[in-house]
Amino acid sequence: MIAELGHFALALAFAFSLMLAIVPLVGAYRGHGGYMALARPLTYGMFIFTLISYIALTWAFLVGDFSLIYVANNSSSVLPWYYRITAVWGSHEGSFLLWMLVQAGWAAALALYSTRLPLTFAARVLAVMGIIGVGFYLFMLLTSNPFDRTLSYVMPMIPIDGRDMNPLLQDPGMIIHPPLLYFGYVGLSVAFSFAIAALMGGRLDSAWARWSRPWTLAAWIFLTLGIMVGSWWAYYELGWGGWWFWDPVENASFMPWLIATALIHSLAVTEKRGTFKSWTVLLAISGFSLSLLGTFLVRSGVLVSVHSFAADPKRGLFLLAFLTVVIVASLLLYALRASKVVSHTRYELFSREVMLLGNNILLVTATMVVLLGTLLPLVHQQLGLGSVSIGEPFFNTVFFWLVIPFVVLIGIAPMVRWRRQSMAELIKPLLLALFLAVAVGFALPLVFANHVSGMAVIGLIMAAWITITTVQELRLRIANREHKLPALVKLGRSHWGMVLGHVGFAVVIIGIALVQNYEVERTVRMAPGDTFVQEPYSFTFQSLKHREGSNWISDAAVFEISRNNKVIGTVLSEKRFYTIQRQVQTKTALQVNPLRDLYIAMGEELGDGSWAVRIQIKPFVRWIWFGGVLMAIAGLLSISDKRYRIKRKPLVAAQAKEAKA
Repeated sequence: MIAELGHFALALAFAFSLMLAIVPLVGAYRGHGGYMALARPLTYGMFIFTLISYIALTWAFLVGDFSLIYVANNSSSVLPWYYRITAVWGSHEGSFLLWMLVQAGWAAALALYSTRLPLTFAARVLAVMGIIGVGFYLFMLLTSNPFDRTLSYVMPMIPIDGRDMNPLLQDPGMIIHPPLLYFGYVGLSVAFSFAIAALMGGRLDSAWARWSRPWTLAAWIFLTLGIMVGSWWAYYELGWGGWWFWDPVENASFMPWLIATALIHSLAVTEKRGTFKSWTVLLAISGFSLSLLGTFLVRSGVLVSVHSFAADPKRGLFLLAFLTVVIVASLLLYALRASKVVSHTRYELFSREVMLLGNNILLVTATMVVLLGTLLPLVHQQLGLGSVSIGEPFFNTVFFWLVIPFVVLIGIAPMVRWRRQSMAELIKPLLLALFLAVAVGFALPLVFANHVSGMAVIGLIMAAWITITTVQELRLRIANREHKLPALVKLGRSHWGMVLGHVGFAVVIIGIALVQNYEVERTVRMAPGDTFVQEPYSFTFQSLKHREGSNWISDAAVFEISRNNKVIGTVLSEKRFYTIQRQVQTKTALQVNPLRDLYIAMGEELGDGSWAVRIQIKPFVRWIWFGGVLMAIAGLLSISDKRYRIKRKPLVAAQAKEAKA
């Protein structure tokens, strides 16, 4: 009965979404304030019924209702309760219901905090969210219904127990990774909706950019955290010790992040200078289109990945059709409206506008590289030309040459004034920053390692360049008497967000440069009692234990780790066998501190009581994720800027008149 309630609630959510897509737009076209005012209650109804549907599916997992096909395929009676909750989004149908809950949640939040927007504009934005919802709800109801029963017309076929959750997903990291990623993915639909609403009304001005920017920043924050958590999960769960594989599904989340990064910078230019209007709209359309493309790649089965959910051509065709409609319709509206937008702001070649435009172009170029590397093997195979592999060497090489000019511009842009800047004023501080960055880049490897790696030096120079130029920018503000030193704290939070975000990116570069060039990896044969020495560490295989969980058994190896003959910790690495899924998973052992990880992963049993053991020393790897967290905090700091503070006041007089019209 609960499942039927959930199915009915999902159908009602579709009905509310359909009305939201039509009624406010009719009201905006006819100037009918009453119709436009219905946008908010319709949005709340869509969210409430989607939430009811999601709660019903969660309840089915908690009580073990194996009469539902989705529950039977992704849960079992022995699965711990907390993994039953996360199993709701562990496969295709449930993950899409979570997607729709997040989509409806973003729309409801927008309805709640958009009371200060002009009624017509707010109605258009919410209507676009409704249009997006119509496509996704139809997709669920027609091809991906999580409430389908296992009952046949002839006889009931209710399994006694379920097939269990995918062992890869039975991990704390997967409790938070998908929701964060979905909040980022779907959050870009808000920026898209603002852009389409602005095109509909022909209102591409700084006010639109100011309204859109905090929502775009929020989506970017979630996407950043989601990617970081996913990288962390792959690092310790998959057992290979890497933090990024350039997997097609990893790329599917990385591409929207690159475009969203360009978008938040372009929105800043549009808001402050009234230029880049058409470019900003195009970025908003591109960001959400890439989110839809990622959804298609993950759920159509066209690409094989440990992250992919489904391999159903029917679903893939539906998503491809929806993706095509959204992109074509958006670009058609853009072509009709954007050409009429004229920016009167003038700026010279050496100005902050040009610096930010250059960084935007580099980010878009990087996105196109990832898109090409991801889709080319698929297209090549579909054309019958055989298999072609584009992997880590290609992406690493191309990104290396793109990151260098990107970092140069990151350092220069904040120091350059809007409209125009005398180059002579910045030559000395920039040369000083370059000298110090080169010195730091060569000195640090000598401190933390016994040899100098050229690639590591370049990475450290880039990180030092960003950090030093950021400090120089603050120093120049004091020198130009824009701000006295005690008053620097009074700079806008958006500015401090920029500072922290750039420093966070520098921290990420440090982590990547050092772990990629100074990590040590050894695969050795070890049995209980054996010791492997990799100076200054020694790893002793103390014993092998047998452990059991609710749905797994394991061989757990206990390792004692010493540094310079002093014990620094004891860790456990497992080879786990999941009894229902009949799969074996490696559970890695980690002994960590801020400067390095010691990583131990059990391989195969080799006979005579010995095992293949992978031991890795990974310097500064945690700085990659710490830098990502700093960037997310920077985004939060920017959102908290006073000019973005949302005060939920009643409609102002002008809006009230508009509603009565």
